[in-house]
Amino acid sequence: MSTNENKRFTKKERSWILYDWANSVYATNIMAAIFPTIFVAFAGDAGDQWWGYGTSIATFLIAILAPVLGSVADFKGMKKKLFTVFMLLGVVFTALIAVTNDWRIMLVGYIVSRIGFSGSNLFYDSFLTDVTTNERMDKVSSWGYAMGYIGGSTIPFVLSIVMLLVLGYGSPVAQKFSVIITSVWWLVFSIPFLKNVKQEHYIERTAENSLRHTFRNMLHTAMDIFHNKGLFIFMLAYFFYIDGVGTVISVSTAYGSVLGLGSVGMILALLVTQIVAVPCSIWFSRLAKKITARKALIAAICVYTVICMVGFYMGFSLEPHQFAYEAAEDNFAESALALAPENETDAEIYAALVEDCKAAFLAEDPQTALDAVAAPAGSSVALYGAAENLRALAKDTAAGEADIITAFNAAVKRSSVLFWCMAFMVGTVQGGIQAVSRSYFSKLVPKDRSNEYFGFFDIFGKFASVIGPVLYSFVGGVTGRSSFGVLGLIVLFIVGLVIMTAGRKELDALERSAS
Repeated sequence: MSTNENKRFTKKERSWILYDWANSVYATNIMAAIFPTIFVAFAGDAGDQWWGYGTSIATFLIAILAPVLGSVADFKGMKKKLFTVFMLLGVVFTALIAVTNDWRIMLVGYIVSRIGFSGSNLFYDSFLTDVTTNERMDKVSSWGYAMGYIGGSTIPFVLSIVMLLVLGYGSPVAQKFSVIITSVWWLVFSIPFLKNVKQEHYIERTAENSLRHTFRNMLHTAMDIFHNKGLFIFMLAYFFYIDGVGTVISVSTAYGSVLGLGSVGMILALLVTQIVAVPCSIWFSRLAKKITARKALIAAICVYTVICMVGFYMGFSLEPHQFAYEAAEDNFAESALALAPENETDAEIYAALVEDCKAAFLAEDPQTALDAVAAPAGSSVALYGAAENLRALAKDTAAGEADIITAFNAAVKRSSVLFWCMAFMVGTVQGGIQAVSRSYFSKLVPKDRSNEYFGFFDIFGKFASVIGPVLYSFVGGVTGRSSFGVLGLIVLFIVGLVIMTAGRKELDALERSAS
């Protein structure tokens, strides 16, 4: 390993790395761990499907803009300006999510903020060629992801979890705090990047740099990529495997919420993902240097294939028990509500008691838990009588459906353990596959046209991210089982694996020529 590679990070490299620390909390709190479960709670049963469609809309819009933005950003002075605009767009609209309880407005805020997040990352990624050398790109890129995981999984994420644990997951204050801290953290730690990172490689702006000239450059870059066989093979494989990676990040907690897994438990499991990802991201750059980037990426794709298989089994084994339990619960609710008192106020209190009974079914000792369900002090005679009848009905139901309730509880516990296993497995490869893909591509493109090339790199990644969530939502909607939506994601990793394996000669030659 050379002296240059071992030397300390420069101010530009540190400032560039710190932006991963700054914006990673958006990926954690808004995209992956906390906000998806909040959104599903507000949006209802189809919340995970609306979440998938919203993610697809955001990624589609930034994807079609990416090549144009990339081409414009290569002009002198434009990359930093565009980065700043999209970063502020993400920060502002993330904050706006916290001021509403309407899931439709939340969805719009999420879509716009994700466009800001993705757009700023387009320019951020291409700045890698401005802050470091080819020799140090794997190291700098991997440290960016590692510090991002530390940033996203320590202070802001842990503070959000603490607020949710102390105030309760349903607390509006705790939920809004997790969104507001995302905006504040993102903005504050973007300041070093804004001060110290500058566009070193660029195209001079002249009278010829018209819009027509911009589109001509885009076409020229597209043809260069197409005729460079190794680069085209890599980008085609990237299109498929990064689609799967992004979809796993986007829908994991929404998927778990639909299956009835505990929200706090899922968030803590994803905290494990962040912690595991820190050393693994750094280790991955060393693995790429040791066995080549292509082989390291293939190893990561294989791990993701296993993750999807585990995710499918997690849902597939739980859903039959979930459906049986929900049917029994619905039958109980229908029978119970038929016994509701006629007085409107009493009926509202009675309906809440029905919900308490439904929750008691899943307690360790349902019969004992149901004893605590009672009409509040001072209630009418009619409500007291209805509450007594309700408790009797609930106890009969708990006894009669004991097998279904017990089986469902056991299935939820098993699936929760599998979710933790998946979270650990994702942590071993999530940062590495993204970091090595970014640095690998950076080493292969002309420095003064890096943003133009990254525009196409981004469009491959973003259009891929349109397909994955739609595939998950569509298959889950058609089959009525979200587990089959997860199963469909395996296809994306397998296609990426086949392309990377079939193009090994061209990719190995490309790596050697860039070294």
